[in-house]
Amino acid sequence: MTATSSRIQRVRRAGSEHQVVTVQSPKQASTRYCKRPCPDCPWRVDAVGKWPAEAFRASAETAYDMATHTFACHSAGATYPRLCAGFLLRGADHNLSVRLERMQGRVGSDVEDGGQILHASYVAMAVANGVPSNDPALQACRESYFEAQQVDLGEK
Repeated sequence: MTATSSRIQRVRRAGSEHQVVTVQSPKQASTRYCKRPCPDCPWRVDAVGKWPAEAFRASAETAYDMATHTFACHSAGATYPRLCAGFLLRGADHNLSVRLERMQGRVGSDVEDGGQILHASYVAMAVANGVPSNDPALQACRESYFEAQQVDLGEK
C-alpha cells in the first residue's frame, strides 16, 4: 500500500497518550496482515495494562457480528495498516470484512501465535484491561470460536 491508498476516517482519544484510528483502504488494495503478534500486542496476556480501557471500548465494534471495521496492528500505524495477528487468531471469527478477505484468499492461514498466550476473545482482552464485563460497548461482541472450544473442553 502507498501512503495515499489509505484514508483516516475517524480518530478517537483513548486516554491521555493513546488514540484509536479508523482507516479505510481501497477495495483493490491488497490486504496486509501480521503473521505473529508483536511484542506488545494487546491480544497477548502478558501485555495487559499497556493500553487504556477506553481503547478497548472504542475498538469493541471490530468483534461485533458481521462487523466491517477491523482491528489493525498498533505498531504498523495508519499509513501502512496491517491486520493484527492477535485479532485474526481470536477476534475476527464473526467479522464480515475478515471473512470475505479469507474467502478471497487475501488473508491466509499462515497466522500463528508465536508461542504467546493470547486472550480467548475480545471481551476477555477488554475485561483484563479494565473494561467492566457489563460495559455497553462489549454487549454486542461475539464469542470467538477459540473461546467456544475452550468451553466445550471444560477449560473456561
